[in-house]
Amino acid sequence: MRKMGLLPRLMIAIILGIIIGRFGPAWIVRILATFNGLFGNFLGFAIPLIIIGFVAPGIGDLGQEAGKLLAITAAIAYGSTIFSGTLAYFTSSIVLPMFLTTRALNLDSTNPEEALLAPYFDVEMPPIFGVMTALLIAFTLGLGIATVKRDTIKSFMREFQSIIEKLISNIIIPLLPLHILGIFANMTYAGQVATILSVFARVFIMVILLHITVLIIQFIVGGAVAGGNPFRLLRNMIPAYLTAIGTQSSAATIPVTLQQTKKNGVQDEVADFVIPLCATIHLSGSTITLVSCSMAIMMLNGMATSFINMFPFILMLGITMVAAPGVPGGAVIAALGLLETMLGFSPAMLSLMIALYVAQDSFGTATNVTGDAAIALIVNKVSGYELKK
Repeated sequence: MRKMGLLPRLMIAIILGIIIGRFGPAWIVRILATFNGLFGNFLGFAIPLIIIGFVAPGIGDLGQEAGKLLAITAAIAYGSTIFSGTLAYFTSSIVLPMFLTTRALNLDSTNPEEALLAPYFDVEMPPIFGVMTALLIAFTLGLGIATVKRDTIKSFMREFQSIIEKLISNIIIPLLPLHILGIFANMTYAGQVATILSVFARVFIMVILLHITVLIIQFIVGGAVAGGNPFRLLRNMIPAYLTAIGTQSSAATIPVTLQQTKKNGVQDEVADFVIPLCATIHLSGSTITLVSCSMAIMMLNGMATSFINMFPFILMLGITMVAAPGVPGGAVIAALGLLETMLGFSPAMLSLMIALYVAQDSFGTATNVTGDAAIALIVNKVSGYELKK
């Protein structure tokens, strides 16, 4: 099963969950609900550690790069991420109400006929500190690493980051299919799964179309600035796009992204700087997926989705997910704290969010890395270079 990849395992888990929820006895569903409760509590404990492990080393590494070029690249990448999230918000606000029924889903219902089955027991796993405290600690440590430029704390944070990556890749990600199986078994038992599957299919199509739209916009802008045919430049990035779909990791796709970016005529020194950096900080595709899926879940649960509520969440996403693309599914794991504190997601909603996001993760990652090449085109021009023929 481990060799199948995360997405096929999740699909199998969803199918098995529906079968168990439809035909299995209640005690099996409650056993799965007990595991879900334990896993959810552990995830809550791990979220602040994940934020520190991702954000602090990411900010610290940024400070070690060339000043002006770093500032330009980071500003463009962050602007692209915020634009993508904002576009996803307004598109979701218009499109989702066309096929979603408000309050069609109530994951925390008190009605016995609608509520999910309760676990047999619960074990509290309180986090060491809250999400905002973790963010403040991460910012402080990251800026300190960049400013002080000492090796001890820098090495410690990199080793801590490696521990967190192992925690995600060896414990959280492998257990996700079982967690999703339990969620779908419980929702099927409560009669809610038909609504969820309908959401899966329609939100998936909307998100993919948004990814394509954003890529076209990015390369039109990049081509206009750099002086190249945007559609030819975008076509050259197809190998990187397909590689990212397979690996689900921006970091793992860097060699192919570099090769194709240089093929687009970007100077070697610019590509060598921009592509690895943007693999860490440019998350336009992931932001589209997170914003669209979170709004779908919020609408289904009758929660407010005003721009005043969502825009601060979008702004924070671009910061919190720094360095998360190195781990398949890492972006949604890093965003769980924001979903909980800023949007008011319950544990059941967080679990459903993971399922919705991971099903589309590879396409979001592919959009991230392909868009990195568009940023490289702009930075290449700003740096005073013309595209190589």
